[in-house]
Amino acid sequence: MLSNLFENGTESARVAWSRLPHSDEGELDGAGLLSTTTSDRNGVESLDYEVIENYAYREEQAQRGKLFVIYNAGVKWFFALLIGIGTGLAAVFINISVENFAGWKFALIFNIIQKSYLAGCLIYILINLALVFSSVYIITQFAPAAAGSGIPEIKGYLNGVDVPGILLFRTLIGKIFGSIGSVGGGLALGKEGPLVHTGACIASLLGQGGSTKYHLSSRWLQGFKSDRDRRDLVTCGCAAGVAAAFRAPVGGVLFALEEVTSWWRSQLMWRVFFTSAIVAVVVRVAMGWCKSGNCGHFGSGGFIIWDISDGQEDYSFEELLPMALIGVIGGLLGALFNQLTTYVTRWRRNYLHKKGNRVKIYEACLISVLTSVISFGLPLLRNCTPCPDSDPGFEIECPRAPGMDGNYVNFYCGKDKEYNDLATIFFNTQDDAIRNLFSAKTIHEFSARSLLTFLVMFYTLAVVTFGTAVPAGQFVPGIMIGSTYGRLVGIFTVNHYKKLNIEEGTYALLGAASFLGGSMRMTVSLCVIMVEITNNLKFLPLIMLVLLISKAVGDVFNEGLYDEQARLKGIPLLESRPKYEMRKRTAREACGNQKVLSLPRVVKVADVVSILQSNEHNGFPVIDHTRNGERLVIGLMLRSHLLVLLDSKIDFQHSPLPCHSPGGSRAIRPNFSEFAKPVSSKGISIDDIYLSSDDLEMYIDLAPFLNPSPYVVPEDMSLTKVYNLFRQLGLRHLFVVPRASRVMGVITRKDLLIEEETENSATMELQSTSVRGQRHERRRSTAENGGDLERPLLNGLLVQHQR
Repeated sequence: MLSNLFENGTESARVAWSRLPHSDEGELDGAGLLSTTTSDRNGVESLDYEVIENYAYREEQAQRGKLFVIYNAGVKWFFALLIGIGTGLAAVFINISVENFAGWKFALIFNIIQKSYLAGCLIYILINLALVFSSVYIITQFAPAAAGSGIPEIKGYLNGVDVPGILLFRTLIGKIFGSIGSVGGGLALGKEGPLVHTGACIASLLGQGGSTKYHLSSRWLQGFKSDRDRRDLVTCGCAAGVAAAFRAPVGGVLFALEEVTSWWRSQLMWRVFFTSAIVAVVVRVAMGWCKSGNCGHFGSGGFIIWDISDGQEDYSFEELLPMALIGVIGGLLGALFNQLTTYVTRWRRNYLHKKGNRVKIYEACLISVLTSVISFGLPLLRNCTPCPDSDPGFEIECPRAPGMDGNYVNFYCGKDKEYNDLATIFFNTQDDAIRNLFSAKTIHEFSARSLLTFLVMFYTLAVVTFGTAVPAGQFVPGIMIGSTYGRLVGIFTVNHYKKLNIEEGTYALLGAASFLGGSMRMTVSLCVIMVEITNNLKFLPLIMLVLLISKAVGDVFNEGLYDEQARLKGIPLLESRPKYEMRKRTAREACGNQKVLSLPRVVKVADVVSILQSNEHNGFPVIDHTRNGERLVIGLMLRSHLLVLLDSKIDFQHSPLPCHSPGGSRAIRPNFSEFAKPVSSKGISIDDIYLSSDDLEMYIDLAPFLNPSPYVVPEDMSLTKVYNLFRQLGLRHLFVVPRASRVMGVITRKDLLIEEETENSATMELQSTSVRGQRHERRRSTAENGGDLERPLLNGLLVQHQR
């Protein structure tokens, strides 16, 4: 009976989850069409950050006044507020859940092992296995895009690459509950990386106005329909995730600037900073509420802040050598970690994960059992240590009370005043274990042999666990690894410089910074995060020193962790600097022998359908002919816009001649919002559009709908210069044309300085002289050419991604 009820409940849950929307645009888009996609368009796709200044866009801009500009700015700040509140609440929920699961688990285990060690071990394994199974089941069955940290995918999104599924509602749910299960289950991974992905999902969902599937959407919140605006919101979400994970608002802003974003604007800086500040307030309020005992087992852990302000007051010149050694070790171990995870991830992808979701579940459960056995069995190999003689002002209890967080864990020790140093690390949440390793006034709490044992074991488990089908972050495991060997170096330094006031916790902090720098290759943001979470500004120069050394050493061997993982996932990132080989190539050479698919200004519907079915290009140059028969490029037409025109059918015409009125009939033309693409890149497919035989014989004049001012480069421009232009402007398509034979004018800085009317009239006249001269020359050259401005012929088309 119970088994039947369980099976029925599982099946009901599966059916309910299967009905979740695959696209957060819900059921209907702006044109009243079902937003579906075919299986051949599930790969990565580029984002259109460029503003398409077609007729519909210009008409919409002309209708907007100053009131709309003020409203739009206010809505952006309101969204920044909502993103901060939502991300902060998600972080509070995840931390409280993890802390309570861990608290219940450790309290139960400590009570059981007093009676039977074997029974305690078995219960410990089963509890961890149940939590990990819940996490991997959610990921494999309902939200596959929520696996991993999500930072490589979000970095790709902000670089201009849209990976399907990474910002959906089901991904958000899978990320939250999957992180609770995987971290609460004791795996060698963290929840901080997934919180960055969580913040990005919350920002994206708010940007599209909610989810229409559950009737939670609002039309007045759906003002951000362009990829450019969504990019800004996702950037705020990334910064909010870091701020919530580490309680480091400034570090969150710098993380978004240094690590994940490819384009940055000063206006965005203010909104990102505001969002991070809101997160800090939400987390602070939640911590104050939890301190009054409203959060169950939630204690001093959870929200990371390892206060070591009472640690080492100063450092001497002789300590710089062992501190520099920590930086070298961090660079070597970080580079080795990146290389090992790359090998393991590639093997998983090529051999293991190809066998289906069942194998992914078996793998995660096997790693959970292995981790539980190691963490429960290794402390038995160490003898218990007598508690140190405490000073009158010593506030740390030894041994600590069972089920509580803190130092000096009495794990299966024969005497009351003894503790097990390995159990002090294992039988804590990772946040509390790091606090123990960072703690001051606890010299000789950990032996060198125990630290070395834990380092080898946890390093291996972190390599093996990273890449499994669960939400997995590497911030906290990296801090655990680095603080372990940092404290080892601190022990040797204390033994060597016996007369100096040296704290082992200080070296643990530097070790954590060095490993993160050697693995993730972050500098400024990581330095600020470490200072914020330790609340000690005195160590800033030392953290800068070890970060510079570790990053320099790591760069010798490979790239950062997120860049390596993005490459393995097939995310084509455009790095900040072009390759050296590009200096020797030109734009024409980069085009190769590709055949450019172009469209005439007035095109037959049947021809458009044939072109869209025969390829997956997302941009087509539009060609028109002059009176002399010369072929000229008049603009760029996007695939998504063609699909909207085909589906609406309201701009079909019987005549193959151009429509001379630029706008046509406004009453029947699609507005700019109807050309907006769904947030998940799963828009209309050509297979979703039904066209009759009469429709196929009609024509479309593309002039009102194309982008009349695409970016153009001459064919002999160096590829390095093309790369910088392409990346810094966030382009998707770039036309390559022959060298122009005529100059229509020259724009300098003063031509872009539009002064207010209240300025001095003499200054206005001086600055506008060149403009009037250019306009006069342009009018004269126009008259000489019969009224047609010269346009370049199209030679090639550079496309970031055709899909």
